[in-house]
Amino acid sequence: MGVIRSGDLGISKITLQGHIIVPDADLAIVKNELIVHQKLTQQEAGCLIFKVAQDSANINKFNVYEEFTDQQAFDNHQLRVKNSNWGKVTVNVQRYYQISNGAQNV
Repeated sequence: MGVIRSGDLGISKITLQGHIIVPDADLAIVKNELIVHQKLTQQEAGCLIFKVAQDSANINKFNVYEEFTDQQAFDNHQLRVKNSNWGKVTVNVQRYYQISNGAQNV
């Protein structure tokens, strides 16, 4: 009997990548809240990778890369964010994301 891998079961990892643009007026509060947002996200079930880094050439740009085990984990993250303080302080942020899913390699 062979080993069953998650990719064989049709389970797909969700990847979000892109960046956000933060208005000057919100920059300080967003940077402050980002620390809490990163910590909470990295503790979520299904979060594989969560990286947000301020761009070295543009202080208003933050590069974003996220991986979640599956669509459910990603949806749970999105729901938490929507109802969090991060969701409130980033209401004026412009988001430029590409979301993809693909089979996991286990």
